[in-house]
Amino acid sequence: MDDNFLQGFYFMDQTALCLDIGSGTQDVLYYIPQRELENCPKFILPSPAVMVARRLEELGRRNKSVYLYGYNMGGGFARVLRKHLQAGLKAAVHPEAAYAMSDSPDNVRAMGVEITKNCPPGFAPVYLADFDPGFWQGFLAQAGLEYPEVILASAQDHGFHPGGSNRLGRFEIWRKFLSREHGDLKKLIFDVPPEEMTRLISLKQCMGGGLVCDTGAAALLGALSVPEVEELSQQQGICVVNAGNSHTIAFLVYRGRVMGIYEHHTGMLDGEKLWAQLESFRAGMLTNEEVFEDRGHGCRVLDEAAGMEFGPVFLLGPRRRLLEGFQAHFLCPGGDMMLAGCFGMLKGAALLKGQKFNA
Repeated sequence: MDDNFLQGFYFMDQTALCLDIGSGTQDVLYYIPQRELENCPKFILPSPAVMVARRLEELGRRNKSVYLYGYNMGGGFARVLRKHLQAGLKAAVHPEAAYAMSDSPDNVRAMGVEITKNCPPGFAPVYLADFDPGFWQGFLAQAGLEYPEVILASAQDHGFHPGGSNRLGRFEIWRKFLSREHGDLKKLIFDVPPEEMTRLISLKQCMGGGLVCDTGAAALLGALSVPEVEELSQQQGICVVNAGNSHTIAFLVYRGRVMGIYEHHTGMLDGEKLWAQLESFRAGMLTNEEVFEDRGHGCRVLDEAAGMEFGPVFLLGPRRRLLEGFQAHFLCPGGDMMLAGCFGMLKGAALLKGQKFNA
């Protein structure tokens, strides 16, 4: 952690642009000190990957070959790029931007995409980045807002594993957090991301500073920004679930520590199946193999959680209605569930500074 950064970071006294970057949307809070959260500007915008996909579709209609350049980012535009290639059009990518499609250059070439440092003649350039300062300067100016003093952002990071599985690689990040960091909530948000979290490293580079974290971590911290939830977690074990558009992730929490993590793909779950797996997870009975063989990411519960009860289930996320009718408490931090990740990042920043933040 960069102590110089943290010594100068007092989010209560600085404007902060908080971005929770998902697969479909980026949920944005422009935090203004001394203003009620309800009156801070809020935006729900298409995610950067969705905007790249729209640009590719537009160029495809014009029969233009494309050159992707910029940075590693979310790869939600891959389906549109494949359609572009299937239509007989060409695509090339800068080596750095190629990581947005795969950690393996061979996999990128196997898609039919040329890797080159220079834009081929006649190809239309398409910029890749989870955060574009020029976009935000223009957008905020149009809204009558100054560029923020601090930027906080979250994105889902699968880690770096050129020869392995995305699912295994992502859950290895969570396994290390539980074993190496002992589930410490303060270790969920970074000034300097771990070297394997290459998407967050690129995001931080594009931002030019600030704090970053995974979207799952942001959701958990957002739930704990609700005073009643945090207070209860100090008294007994709780389970926090974020049902996202692409991924569903759950955490077992007790007294400022994460004791277990479960992650699956939302599209492979219905309410009955998810609730059954959550009940098994909360009881310490769900195995990593069971989740992985079900095409999810995995499950891990610390040994010291054996015999503990994680009774109340608190639910967040745009797909939360999967568990409608089950014994789960729907949360709405700060009066806006879609901004739970933004409130979570402010909560994480406060934890790093030994301060308090409640949504």
